[in-house]
Amino acid sequence: MEISPSQKAKLQSLKDLLTSWGCCAIAYSGGVDSTFLLAVAHETLGEKCLAVIATSSTYPKREYLPAIEWLKKNGIRYERIISEELDIPEFRDNPPQRCYFCKKELFIKVRNISEKHGIKVIADGANLDDAGDFRPGMQAAKELDVKSPLKELGFSKEDIRQLSSAVYNLPTAFRQAMACMASRIPYGSPITPEKLRQVEEVEDFLAAKGFKTFRARHHGDVLRIELAGEDMPSAVQNAAEIVIAAKKAGFIYVTLDLEGFRSGSMNEILNRE
Repeated sequence: MEISPSQKAKLQSLKDLLTSWGCCAIAYSGGVDSTFLLAVAHETLGEKCLAVIATSSTYPKREYLPAIEWLKKNGIRYERIISEELDIPEFRDNPPQRCYFCKKELFIKVRNISEKHGIKVIADGANLDDAGDFRPGMQAAKELDVKSPLKELGFSKEDIRQLSSAVYNLPTAFRQAMACMASRIPYGSPITPEKLRQVEEVEDFLAAKGFKTFRARHHGDVLRIELAGEDMPSAVQNAAEIVIAAKKAGFIYVTLDLEGFRSGSMNEILNRE
């Protein structure tokens, strides 16, 4: 895959910015964006780059464990922290501003760790495309002076995927965009360990069946599955197995959303309101 001159220029600008920082801590989730940022930061700064990865009940094991393995495989210095959002009432009650409280908790803990290592600059993987969605967590980043170099330098999701593949050969290059499992639960419906367990069980099953792009949305007794359009026929063919897995997880009714997968679909209620 060829990268464009503009993508080459953006990558060089990113390296120059990281070099100017001297050292930094990256809030690393194992997703497409933070993995790319961390790969560039590690290449540019070496041991002066620290990855900070958080464990929580909203972070599925199928994503967390490969993220840790990638860090180890590439010899990247990292610290693990616990960021249990369910201990925060404002998050647990699941208001539209939920993400703000989650990110504030996370970034405070990342800053505490980075300061112990003498690191002043913290960065996250937010990119240009994130500015077009409802993301209250960005306010927390701003308040705590967390940098978003990919967004600042104009990296789109497509830029990140292409550079991840063509330049760094990252396993995340074409992986589905990650999102906190709390995003599967409608605003106003309290977030509980049981609901998160149900979502994780169904999504683990869908991943094991080979589906690449999916969300298991929790609507009480009803499971609403979102899939990419090309996966719809496979879902119909495997309907019986999907229903069994969903009912085993605790759902009573199982639905397939005919509109298909769309990131942030739970925000559609906010747009209507």
